[in-house]
Amino acid sequence: MNEKEVLNLIGRTNELFEADINMHDKELKKIVSLSSFLVIGGAGSIGQAVVKEIFKRNPKKIHVVDINENNLTELVRDIRSSLGYIDGDFNTFALDIGSIEYDAFIKSDGHYDYVLNLSALKHVRSEEDPYTLMRMIDINIFNTDKTIKQSIENSTKKYFCVSTDKAANPVNMMGASKRIMEMFLMQRSKEINISTARFANVAFSDGSLLHSFNQRLSKMQPIAAPSDIKRYFVTPKESGELCLMSCIFGNNRDIFFPKLSESLHLTTFSEIAVKYLKMKGFEAHICSSEEEARDLVKTLPDQGMWPCLFTESDTTGEKDFEEFFTKNEKLDTSKFSSLGIIKNEVSYNDDQLNSFEDSINRLKYCGVWNKEDIVGEFFKIIPNFNYCDKGKYLGEKM
Repeated sequence: MNEKEVLNLIGRTNELFEADINMHDKELKKIVSLSSFLVIGGAGSIGQAVVKEIFKRNPKKIHVVDINENNLTELVRDIRSSLGYIDGDFNTFALDIGSIEYDAFIKSDGHYDYVLNLSALKHVRSEEDPYTLMRMIDINIFNTDKTIKQSIENSTKKYFCVSTDKAANPVNMMGASKRIMEMFLMQRSKEINISTARFANVAFSDGSLLHSFNQRLSKMQPIAAPSDIKRYFVTPKESGELCLMSCIFGNNRDIFFPKLSESLHLTTFSEIAVKYLKMKGFEAHICSSEEEARDLVKTLPDQGMWPCLFTESDTTGEKDFEEFFTKNEKLDTSKFSSLGIIKNEVSYNDDQLNSFEDSINRLKYCGVWNKEDIVGEFFKIIPNFNYCDKGKYLGEKM
């Protein structure tokens, strides 16, 4: 699906950051062409978009690390087929950043002007069981802290990592893990320049609900989506631009976010589903149950219709509304036309962060823990955490 089609499905005609990118592109090209980059988690949807934004500006060196070997292979094929080659060093490495192999890789080189960390466990689904939840903590918090410390040791000029809009007044464990990550960033910002970005949903990114629409059609399966949840969306290309702008132009402790305007409006997943099916040549047929939808997919497509199940959300972790900042955060909305910036002073509690890390490590050392143990530690470090386990998860729905 091309950029124009994605924009149409999320209700826009123009790229969100086009004016800002055009205004600053000469400076971006100059800085990128003189710099070396490490992109961690570079084979995911956002990571690939970031790699392309850097690559097309001819960097001196760009190394891409990701645990997903197949996605890395496709990234290289994609870049060679669309952008070609650069004069500098472009290489990919299929590594887990929590591994000793990654540590050896960093020791062998490790010298980058900019380190961008796009790795994350981003799904609310990942917080259902205590084991995947613990992995989320490792990836979103402790691996981030580890790679920052490595960047400090190697005199990296700037460290960027991606946060989420769900870190603002979090209601799920994923958003809370990113909020805690931001606290660790504040702690390390005394030793290295750090910036980040809070995102809207990236339309049709790998594993997203919108991406599943493609999968459902290819597998002749009905489409399911919530009818009552409205979200902001950016395209994959825009996600790459947002990260690059924050990485290059963000001051220490800045958090970039898309400005709310007529250009970035709320839309429901079910509305996008109807548009998507129309683009594919089908009319959405609304069903009343999973059974009906699964049965009708055998016959309706031949009649130009596709069965859909649109329901109200009733699962744990879904936020009723989206926000990129809280009322207590200081904003700069004048520097860019489509980008806002949260301006942070150094603010963190060493004792809290150390206690959180020690408590999580004790749970892992024991080798046995439950979700309640972890949730309790989250509440200690985020006292106003608005988490409520409804006892039902996305894995229990179609």
